[in-house]
Amino acid sequence: MIIKTYEINKLNTKKFNAILLYGDNEGLKNQIINENLINTNKDHKVEKYDEVEILNNYEVILSSLLNKSFFDEKKIIIITRATDKILKFTEEVLLKEIKDIILIINSKSLEKKSKLRNFFEKEKNAICIPFYEDEINTLNSIAKNFFKKLNIPISTETINIITERSNGDRQNLNNELEKIQNYLIGKSKISLEEINTITNLAENYSIKELADNCLSKNIKKTVKILNENNFSHEDCVQIARTLLSKSKRVLKLKSECESGKNIDEAISEFKPPIFWKDKPIVKNQILSWKKNEAENLISKIGDIELLVKKNTINSLNIVSDFILNTSSEINN
Repeated sequence: MIIKTYEINKLNTKKFNAILLYGDNEGLKNQIINENLINTNKDHKVEKYDEVEILNNYEVILSSLLNKSFFDEKKIIIITRATDKILKFTEEVLLKEIKDIILIINSKSLEKKSKLRNFFEKEKNAICIPFYEDEINTLNSIAKNFFKKLNIPISTETINIITERSNGDRQNLNNELEKIQNYLIGKSKISLEEINTITNLAENYSIKELADNCLSKNIKKTVKILNENNFSHEDCVQIARTLLSKSKRVLKLKSECESGKNIDEAISEFKPPIFWKDKPIVKNQILSWKKNEAENLISKIGDIELLVKKNTINSLNIVSDFILNTSSEINN
């Protein structure tokens, strides 16, 4: 069963045993998972797995679900980075009609031919929710309403800067707005300088430059940015996600160009809009990658983010090596 994100509030999700959320809007996905799925099932214990963990421990995890006793807790099982490989596990859980289990599958973009997507779209006891990237106007509205509710005066220019430096990611934006809210306790106004000080927005701009030059395969500028910015372990996930977001943009634009659209036209018509000052470097990125190369890069970045989360101590070396190797790849 397919539903839209705006329909979730009208739906009694407790009637469904499995829910597929797919697409690139991680911020909105996390919001719906927390507010509409976890908060409405507070009597359920939440367990999170990466797809790889499920596949590597398939029988053990499935057996623990099938053999749960009457006294076991109700559970919400969240599986992240899911692909078609998780379909068999999903089918078995639904086939056995395990009570008190809600299965939430979180996937990136899934093509129409995806077996996992087709299964959820047709299964009457399951929900399939596509998530699309936020328009820049949507992010601006979120930031504007945030300051309006707090009765804090803010300029349109500052709003635009905040959303631009959040890299078009609702999750990044929400994280930084939360920091601003904590800072504003007992205050009636805030300046852009203060915003840059208390959030990661200033640093995110350096991360943006790092990702842009890496994708442009400008190895000299990439090395310079790495050397001149004091990136920390805490920045590594953000670097990976920024690189992922921009790589997906390159892939979309490359696909349009290979379909016959003029490169300048594709850039000008892209949504969310590409700022005029960024258009030259975006054009260079499109010319630097083939479609299949961009697809492979996106897959690799996902692996890098997972590796970084599991190896915090070495995360900066892992990301730096990956950035340098990507930036120095020879164009074919």
